[in-house]
Parts: sequence; C-alpha cells; structure tokens
Amino acid sequence: MSAEPRIRRATPDDVRPCHEVMWSSVTDFGARNGTPLAGTADDWWPMSEPLHRLLADHAAEWWVAEETETGAIVGFARSIEREGLFELTEFFVVPGRQSAGLGRRLMDRAFPAGRGDVRSIIATTDTRALARYYAAGTFPQFPLLTLGGEPSRTEVPGDVVPASIDPVSEEDLDAVATLERAVLGHARGHVELRWLLGQREGYRYLRGGEDVGFAFVGAEGTGPIAALEPRDLPGVLLHVEDRAAALGVSSIEFQVPGPNEVAARHLLARGFRIDPWVNLLMASRPFGHFDRMIPFGPPIFL
Repeated sequence: MSAEPRIRRATPDDVRPCHEVMWSSVTDFGARNGTPLAGTADDWWPMSEPLHRLLADHAAEWWVAEETETGAIVGFARSIEREGLFELTEFFVVPGRQSAGLGRRLMDRAFPAGRGDVRSIIATTDTRALARYYAAGTFPQFPLLTLGGEPSRTEVPGDVVPASIDPVSEEDLDAVATLERAVLGHARGHVELRWLLGQREGYRYLRGGEDVGFAFVGAEGTGPIAALEPRDLPGVLLHVEDRAAALGVSSIEFQVPGPNEVAARHLLARGFRIDPWVNLLMASRPFGHFDRMIPFGPPIFL
C-alpha cells in the first residue's frame, strides 16, 4: 500500500505541476458532467501561466499534496485575501486521489476556518467539492453564468465617456479601487490592478467628470467590470465588446452573476449564449452588489 501524500507549502517550482493537476481535474469533471473541455495541459498553459504566476506571488495560502515516493504533485489548494475578503481560488485533486480525505487536508490549510470577514469560493457543481465547501462555512449565493459570443464593433451611446486607466497613475488606480469597494465591498490592491493592466486594457467610465464604472478587456478574457448603477452596464458592455472586436478577438466570454439581470438581458439580446457549464458563488454570508458587477474571467476569483 502506497504511503499517504504529504502536505507542504508550495514553492515557485510548483507552478507548472499545479497547472497539470488543475487541467486533469477540470477536464475529468467536464467529461463526467457532459461538458467536455478541449485542449491539452500544454494547450492551456500559455493563457494560464500569467494567472498562475500572479497567484503564486500573492497567495494568502498555497499548499500542495506530494507523493512521498515520487515527489509528484497530486493536489493543491490556494487562496487570496483582499481587505477582509478571503477567497479560495483553486482546489484540485487529480482523478484517482479524490474522495479519500486528501482534499480535507488541503482545505484545512489553504482555507482555514474563521479566517476572513467574508469567505467566498467560485465553485463548480461537483457535489463532492460542494460538500467540502459547506463544511468550510460557505453556502451558495447564486449561479455564475458564462455568456459567450462573437464581439462586434459598436458605437457606444449615452453620456458616459471611457478613459484609459494609466498603470502608473495612483489617481486612476485609487479611482478603480474606490468603485470596486462601493460595488463589491472589497477592493483589489494596486499590484493586482497593475497586473491586470499588463494583461488587458483597463477603462474608467465617467459622466460629467465623475466615475460611474470600470472595465478590463483583452485577448485572453474580460473582467472585472462594475458600475455604480445597473443602468450604466449596457453602455460599458458595448464599449468592452467594441474594444474586443478592435483587438481582433473572435470570441469573448463574460462571467455574469445570476442577479445581474441587466447584463444578462443585454448580452442575450446581443446574441451571446449561456454556456452549459454553470458555476456557483459560495460565501459565508451575502455581500456586495452583484446586480452591477461582472467578475474576472476565467472564473478563478472575483
């Protein structure tokens, strides 16, 4: 009988092995769930690497399960923390090692009980993982829908004016943080915002010189996107769609919270379609104004 995998803190050398674990776990669940995912771990790596590196550098907790005989990584869990919002970003165990207590050992370290003013997880509908998330003190708040489609060049109507976010401008970064704090209740720091701006274009949206929203859009994804009032979301989303089309992106996706009916109806009317893969936002308590926010995509964290 093989020895139980040991749990240890992760190191930068674990970034690529953790990606392999994530890929094997997610594609296995997709196949079992009737929503198969295309591509190999190597195919996914170029798009995934920048995010893995960010999380490796800024994780609140990051733990791996390692086979004692071979040193192979067979599971990992990671979390981040922003102004009291404690998020489990990843929790994966390779097929064949699941449902054997390994996940509990990882969760106890990466998402310890009692930590965070608000605890949240963007969860798949894997029932085994959901049971673990309930045990971790969270419960479902609403579905998180992926709406995808082909972007088109559009003319943005109305009196809301987009302005590019300057990554070296403290004023710009403070403005985005203030908006996010008003909508979500918690804001990401300047380091993460600058990372976002290295991956995507970022915009503030102003009416009469006052900030009313922000958005990030690039070739590899969209979000986060937020508006102080839901009525401003259609204009923001038209601008995001226009920028994606200008960048030559053939297909974009938005991670739309179930309560965000304005964004969902707008995108559906534009020809976007709801993907069969549905996630759940689980949290220790209700928080934020998700009727006016679209989180970061892919759905790793808010």
